[in-house]
Amino acid sequence: MGGLVALLPAAGAQESGQESGGRRGIAVVQIEGLLDPPTATLVEEALRDANRARRTMLVIQIDSRGTVDVDALVRRIERSRIPVVAWAGPPGGRAEGGALLVLQAAHRAYVANGASIGPGAPVDLGDPDAVPTDSVATELARLAEANGRDPDAAARSARRSFTAAQADAAGLVDRVRPTLGEVVVTMDGETVETAAGSITVETARVIGEGRDRRREPNQEVVFDGMGLGGQTQHSLIRPSVAYFLLVAGLALIAFEFFAISIGLVGMAGAIAVVGATYGFSHLPTRWWAVALLVAGVVGLAVDVQAGGVGFWTGFGTVALVVGTLFLYGGSSRLDVAWWVAVLVVGGAVLFFLWGMTAAVRARFSTPTIGREGMVGRMGTAEVPIAPDGVAMIDGARWLARTNRATPIAAGDPVRVIEVAGLVLEVEPETGGAKDHREEYRERKRLAQAAKEAAAQGEADAAVDPGAGSHEESHEDGRDGSHEDGRDGPSGPV
Repeated sequence: MGGLVALLPAAGAQESGQESGGRRGIAVVQIEGLLDPPTATLVEEALRDANRARRTMLVIQIDSRGTVDVDALVRRIERSRIPVVAWAGPPGGRAEGGALLVLQAAHRAYVANGASIGPGAPVDLGDPDAVPTDSVATELARLAEANGRDPDAAARSARRSFTAAQADAAGLVDRVRPTLGEVVVTMDGETVETAAGSITVETARVIGEGRDRRREPNQEVVFDGMGLGGQTQHSLIRPSVAYFLLVAGLALIAFEFFAISIGLVGMAGAIAVVGATYGFSHLPTRWWAVALLVAGVVGLAVDVQAGGVGFWTGFGTVALVVGTLFLYGGSSRLDVAWWVAVLVVGGAVLFFLWGMTAAVRARFSTPTIGREGMVGRMGTAEVPIAPDGVAMIDGARWLARTNRATPIAAGDPVRVIEVAGLVLEVEPETGGAKDHREEYRERKRLAQAAKEAAAQGEADAAVDPGAGSHEESHEDGRDGSHEDGRDGPSGPV
């Protein structure tokens, strides 16, 4: 916020006299989540329109943990010429920070059972030190006293939280009312001091008889809401939403990068990143933490490119965790919820390790081609391969890598020389004229033949270990007999 000065009312005399609120309709507007610029604009426009139409009153329903990037809303409420009523609800709702100032600025303040009030500091979650706590306590006391509530209790609410029962007992609110309808009918007959003077409002009528007797609003209740644009902006400014959109958008862009195309996935990722950037612009974002988140996604993508889990997977995971923990400055109320952090970081890691790997395998491989069949095949470089790129082989895109000394331009023919996981090692057609497929098959054939010959030799030796020596003795005997028959003396004549 611009400081507590923006919360102080401008000097001006109130008109005197008392008039009836009439039955010109009751406007209702809701503050849910952070009280951010879109929400502040909604409340300001509801105030302006209600005053122009001279509505019976404006009811502000509050369930907010605080304010970011908002100025002067309290002053506009104090200047209202119609009664403004604030209700902290439904059960479980909260009015903290700047939202508590809005509640105390209202002419009447109610709280639902189960809701809580305070603490009022810090006023601006984006810059907790912008307004000292003592100054917040002083302003809360002034607003409460101006509207007939206990200033001491209001001052204490700057530092602590009150339950509905505690707030009622301390005079911090006017009453405890469980529903918005009860708030409306409770205001019937109340006299309120506004910038236009005293106004007595008429908001209810009695219907039924006996035990069925009850009160209900006696005029139209109109709910003012944000348009589609305002709702989108309000959602984007939520810390967890902006964080999720950044990581998810970067992951989708990485997926589209590996798909080597610009399609709906990439466009969705780009839109998500733009939305996250808008949200960050209204939040106390640490941009170095954003850079860590980007580096984390890039790190995970590097190992997808390499086709395995390695150093970059660990680096990417650590970068995502650190970037998540330190993404926002200001109040700790803006920190990303732990369960959101676990889901986003865990989901991103699983997406890259399993989802992206499977997608890349399906995108860059052809199931009818085996590893052996790929070696020696010709294709075309889809993009420059220097040393990494993409090649089109038999109608399928593959991640490709070549020697740095032989870069390949887009459109040039390439030859596959090796398959390494999801990556093909390729070379240019010129300077690599060997038919590597045949060379690969010949090497494999020779290796198989040598293996079979060795196995056959071992088998023969195991069957007849002495076969060699017997054959040698037989040859020697035949040679000796032959010599004797040919050269020895003949028999008697």
